[in-house]
Amino acid sequence: MSSESHLKDKVILVVDDEPDVLETVEEELDMCLLHKATDYDTALQYLLSYTYDVVILDIMGVNGFELLKTAVSRGFPTVMLTAHALSPESLKKSIKLGAVSFLPKEKILELGSFLEDVVLGEGKPVWAKLFGKLEGYFEKRFGPDWKEKDKFFKEFEEQLKQELDNES
Repeated sequence: MSSESHLKDKVILVVDDEPDVLETVEEELDMCLLHKATDYDTALQYLLSYTYDVVILDIMGVNGFELLKTAVSRGFPTVMLTAHALSPESLKKSIKLGAVSFLPKEKILELGSFLEDVVLGEGKPVWAKLFGKLEGYFEKRFGPDWKEKDKFFKEFEEQLKQELDNES
């Protein structure tokens, strides 16, 4: 990423139990100040001790949903980054618990672009942009009618459309 990045000098916590994922995130976000944790307890201490521009949480292996509750309660925009828990259920739970975005680890090399959306969104959820960018990916993973199968997603999509209409 160029030095013009909106992520330059942002303080970011990334939590994942896989060291190679942490290394990749560190390479992708070399313009940021990164705190890394590989377990729940370390991550919780970081969340309670520092202030973050963005928090990135794995779900499996680090109790990501519990960490999400803490991060949201502290007012940190939080992005879920997952491979094993990539499902409509995890996506729904992430939305309900206050995450601002949800990324498949397969898209980790695009992490900077997704986080720029979060930073430019000033900590507000960026679900409309995310669904726009990943609609085809989610349809391949979850099936073409995945949103229609769950009333929550149909209502959530309507809400996003209304918010976009109100902004324009």
